[in-house]
Amino acid sequence: MKKLLIIGSIIVVLFAAVIVLTNVSNNNKLSSGNNPYGDKKLKQETIDQLDDENYQNIMLPDELEAKIEAGEDVNAYFFSPICVHCQAFTPKLMPIADELGVDIAQLNVYEYGGLWDEYHIDATPTFIRFEDGKEVNRFEGALQEEDLRAFMNTVVLKK
Repeated sequence: MKKLLIIGSIIVVLFAAVIVLTNVSNNNKLSSGNNPYGDKKLKQETIDQLDDENYQNIMLPDELEAKIEAGEDVNAYFFSPICVHCQAFTPKLMPIADELGVDIAQLNVYEYGGLWDEYHIDATPTFIRFEDGKEVNRFEGALQEEDLRAFMNTVVLKK
């Protein structure tokens, strides 16, 4: 019985240590200056993505709305950190966008659930091109590289 109590105590201490280390790691990520979400209480999957190089163009919904209302051209990429299709597609999308000089605003629908209805998003990933305050084109899902390049060149860059 004594051995069982000791083993149980060790397991409890290990779980407590894991919780403490996770909280310390999360707090470091949130206070590191890489947090574009401001004071918002973030879900763990979003916190895990804060230092991912493919998710460094985060835009908040209010910023997107302001740009659209101002008539600016915006390339909005709606993603979720829990979407396996986004996790596979974003590492393909962002390098191609960088190569072509296309600025893409990334919007997290996992943290901002209202974006689904506001922009009529049915699935992630979704890419919407806005010009003069209006949506001019979109694609949903992960495109093949050649289709993505064609979209960027014809719709975004108008080549």
